[in-house]
Amino acid sequence: MNPRPASGRAAAADRLARADRSRTFPPLPVRTGARGLFAESWWGSAWLDALETTALDSARLARGRTYARDGHVDTINVTPGRIVATVRGSRPRPYSAEIRLRTLTDQEWDGLLDAIAAEPGRFTALLAKKLPPVLAEGEVRLLPGPGDLVPRCSCPDHGRPCKHAAALCFQVARLLDADPFVLLLMRGRGERELLDALSRRNAALTAREARDHAPAAGRPAPYRRGPGTGGEPQAADAEQDSAAASGGVPGEQPTPGEPPSRGVPARSALAGRPRPPLPPPLPLPPQPGRPPALPDGDGLPFDPATLEFLAADAAARAHACATAARTPGPGTEHLAVHSPFPALPPWEDAIRLTATAHPTAGLTATTRALYRDLAAATGRTPTDVARAVAAWRQGGPEGLVLLNTPWNPPAGDFDRARSALLAADLPSLRPRHNHLTDPDRGIQLRFGHDSRWYPYESEPGAEDWWPAGPADPDPVGALTTLLAR
Repeated sequence: MNPRPASGRAAAADRLARADRSRTFPPLPVRTGARGLFAESWWGSAWLDALETTALDSARLARGRTYARDGHVDTINVTPGRIVATVRGSRPRPYSAEIRLRTLTDQEWDGLLDAIAAEPGRFTALLAKKLPPVLAEGEVRLLPGPGDLVPRCSCPDHGRPCKHAAALCFQVARLLDADPFVLLLMRGRGERELLDALSRRNAALTAREARDHAPAAGRPAPYRRGPGTGGEPQAADAEQDSAAASGGVPGEQPTPGEPPSRGVPARSALAGRPRPPLPPPLPLPPQPGRPPALPDGDGLPFDPATLEFLAADAAARAHACATAARTPGPGTEHLAVHSPFPALPPWEDAIRLTATAHPTAGLTATTRALYRDLAAATGRTPTDVARAVAAWRQGGPEGLVLLNTPWNPPAGDFDRARSALLAADLPSLRPRHNHLTDPDRGIQLRFGHDSRWYPYESEPGAEDWWPAGPADPDPVGALTTLLAR
């Protein structure tokens, strides 16, 4: 036998099990209406009761409630025994808050599942995202009690809990209101795993009840073969064997002259059935999303700021590809959609990533550190990197080409630009290659291969040119904008 299929099925089952025991929730919306309760269900209220009985400082608890209400809690990840989220505080980088809760033992889970399966209404309530009250009254403590919630946080506050962990607890209460399976996951079992286990228990219970009630209902016992080894089959057995061999039903005789029914393969029976159309795709957001800010982590094998850059770039590229796929040109509806991002050399791609990950970022401490790292990796200076980033933001790949590579444009638009500038009573610029320059004023226009004009500026009398503003197809508009800076 070939073990590969079994191994593949086992690996797939293992992946499903791991995915079932980890759930990630996006940041919850800011609560409006000021002072409403965080928990509306009885199990959500019980969760908050455990938090409030654990808290040693009501002021921290109130501050955490405000943080949660104002949306300071980012993405929440729930796994057995652990809830983690980043919470934005008063500092630029968020903190990593965590709540731990003891998972149930296998014996406790057996008792809990038996209690749910004992009454069909309890299983039905769970399917409707309601927690049966009986689960809080049994021997197994499903809901946390005083001291069961163990908060942790990367902030310097050693309160129990600090305001960041308290904010996480308040948001978890909202998750529990919507889905009590979150609580069951914290106790150690995922939703799919629980529903499968309950379905098996219900099936076994139904079969046992049917078997126990069969004699009482007066059902005749099926005919069996005669006693002893090799006994002759009874009449009912012979009838069933004959029906099974012919593909018919016991007790029915085939019509004379008709071949016995052999059944129809499922594939053939379903081949003619129409399939419902796929639902329409969700609308694209106007802008790509921003990844959540990562907390500082000493000893991590990666730099959180670099990971944020990569995540932001991946979101931007995915958004651009999805936009290109939804807006085909005329006559290209059936053609394959290619990526709108051209293949770039490492230096240009590094500049693209740096320029587009935070397109509006100024020269902050994070960007300075990024420029230093990129300069060291490419053998350039941080000033070279900053200038290249400005050129990319000005005009993309063409802006980066014009930064260091002059060219000789053919006669036409470049020559007519000087006449247009003089007619608009603008300063006279000296031509050289694709540049029009006034060194005394420190202004320059560069003509690109895309027939756009790229404004540059420098200190008067110095040759230290920097991109200054967006490109413009009109030289008069580009120079007017440059002079107005």
